[in-house]
Amino acid sequence: MSQFHCSILLLAGGRGQRMGGQDKGLLRWQGQPLISHAQRVARPLTDDLIISCNRNHAHYAAYADQVVNDGNDDFDGPLAGIRAGLAVARHSHLLVLPCDVPRIDTDLIRALFDTARLNLEQPVMVRHGAHWEPLLCVIPVALKSAFDTAWQNGQRSPRNIMLELNAQACACAQNDPRLLNVNTPDLLEQSQ
Repeated sequence: MSQFHCSILLLAGGRGQRMGGQDKGLLRWQGQPLISHAQRVARPLTDDLIISCNRNHAHYAAYADQVVNDGNDDFDGPLAGIRAGLAVARHSHLLVLPCDVPRIDTDLIRALFDTARLNLEQPVMVRHGAHWEPLLCVIPVALKSAFDTAWQNGQRSPRNIMLELNAQACACAQNDPRLLNVNTPDLLEQSQ
């Protein structure tokens, strides 16, 4: 199957509230910063690797082709990072991955690409059981204006926007270990 040319956005712009305000992407998991695990999987799959961060820009720049931020110091949430990524993406689609899912693998990303290839005009989100994972998705860059309009209308949920845009599912098993989200100190410690 032909290569799916896609920009990839790694989300690392959160406030880290559940981590005591620490920059989550720089916290260590199995001896490396969390961002390095996402970058290691994403790097071979794109020539346009973007990191959305709101602090430590110089550190993140070493992992990316482009670094973007929310445009202010308010930590506006993942939708702000997604909009920033859509604004600079160099390919027709943008794969979004959070920095705190270190077990994500190439097989899951390729499954997202395969689903996106079959649904070129709609967003694709990972879904396990009835649960959608809106920060594991592929978004057509042509939908940037729909995301901007939703933002201007006060919407802050990427999930809701994508469902309104008829998002398609990339199905995973209910307890797929690749979806482990290490977003608290306890989970970070236990998953080591």
